[in-house]
Amino acid sequence: MDPVRFGLSIRALRRRRHWTQAELGRRARVSRSAIARIERGEADRFTVELLTRVATALGARIAIRILWQGEALDRLLDADHAALVEWIVARLTDAGWLVFPEATFSIRGERGSIDVLAIHPQTGSLLVVEVKSVVPDVQALLAGLDRKVRVAPDIAAERGLPATSVSRLLVLPGDRTARRRIGRHAATFDRVLPARTREADGWIAAPHGHVAAILFVSGVTDAGGRHRIASRRASD
Repeated sequence: MDPVRFGLSIRALRRRRHWTQAELGRRARVSRSAIARIERGEADRFTVELLTRVATALGARIAIRILWQGEALDRLLDADHAALVEWIVARLTDAGWLVFPEATFSIRGERGSIDVLAIHPQTGSLLVVEVKSVVPDVQALLAGLDRKVRVAPDIAAERGLPATSVSRLLVLPGDRTARRRIGRHAATFDRVLPARTREADGWIAAPHGHVAAILFVSGVTDAGGRHRIASRRASD
């Protein structure tokens, strides 16, 4: 993050709304002096949580990126994502599901792909799996998942697989970072994806009705890129 550019952006958005620094501080629940320091280019002195409150009060959002050795970080994240996809594909296959990794679609003007689409032949349960090696922007994640759940029955029907119910599953690494990120947005995730690993794993083994869950997977990804797929171990 460039703290000077960040401060100039906050100032521009504040002035666009004709707010004083005190008014922005009141709406963001921070002091006027904190707003002044941020606008002077001292954003790096504050927590991400505080900066997020300030940006949100202005109708904006913060996107933080980590850059490392050119494209090397992208390759590392891709490897972790692939390892998680392989894990959930193996788990579903072992439980008797028909699995379609990277299911692309173009339906009613909507285009995209689903990380893993699976259907349980005996029950007709359809499952949309979103796999993330890191927890991204929460609103974008949930909006994208809603869109995929909406078109999933049509995708299955095109493959001759009518569905009786549609469930959603978010697969994440079982590390502290992912858990903390989910915890920071607990109210949102408890409403949209209320079930967790133990319930999700049990439902995969014997689906009934529908489920909306987060499944944390441990022992599959790590910073060094060594993937221990064979363990197939989920963690609560």
